[in-house]
Amino acid sequence: MMIEEQRFEQLRAKVEAFVQDEMKDNDGSHDWFHVDRVRRTALTLAKEEGTKDLQTVELAALLHDIKDWKYSGEHSAGEDAVRAFLEAEQVPAEVVDKVAHVVKFIGYKTELGLIGQGKEVPLTPELAVVQDADRLDAIGAIGTARTFTYGGMRKRAMYDPARAPIKNITQEAYIKQHSENNHTVNHFYEKLLKLTDMMKTDAGRKRAKQRHEFMELFLKQFYAEWNCE
Repeated sequence: MMIEEQRFEQLRAKVEAFVQDEMKDNDGSHDWFHVDRVRRTALTLAKEEGTKDLQTVELAALLHDIKDWKYSGEHSAGEDAVRAFLEAEQVPAEVVDKVAHVVKFIGYKTELGLIGQGKEVPLTPELAVVQDADRLDAIGAIGTARTFTYGGMRKRAMYDPARAPIKNITQEAYIKQHSENNHTVNHFYEKLLKLTDMMKTDAGRKRAKQRHEFMELFLKQFYAEWNCE
């Protein structure tokens, strides 16, 4: 179901204001600028992929990080908050369900859990492009900057050679690593370097390749400098 254009413009403005208020105290890794980049990238991917429901794509991209578990501490808080907000704005139930589906299944942690159960992400065209857009913002130069920004906010060490990454990480181990303030470089191996192979769209995979290569070069240079070469 498409929302009438003028009504959608009004809704978009309300969503933007809601997101900016919700995220105003976040660090720079998960702020409004991240959300806006994901929104713009998702719409670009959607047009390249021929995804028709651009309204759902835009709403889901804008709302994808509301009550993120890393900040709220609650694993289902995001989906619940998004549903409550959209229902209060009298958004059609079909649209609410489609947006909430993206918010529920967009996360890497969630996908790890499904993989552990031998299941796949219940993909929709909207989820595919929004998830790829979010993951593109997690890799490359921006993703590297965001990773160290978040690590600094959590007062994590940049690197600890004595603590190796878990290469075949499970959802349980991923949550534990987060709660125990794993050092930042491990995050590249436990998540970021895996994302290119987890892209869902051709348009996403095409963009991920160069960003993946950037991270590999960054890590090579990081280790050289760490070892005072």
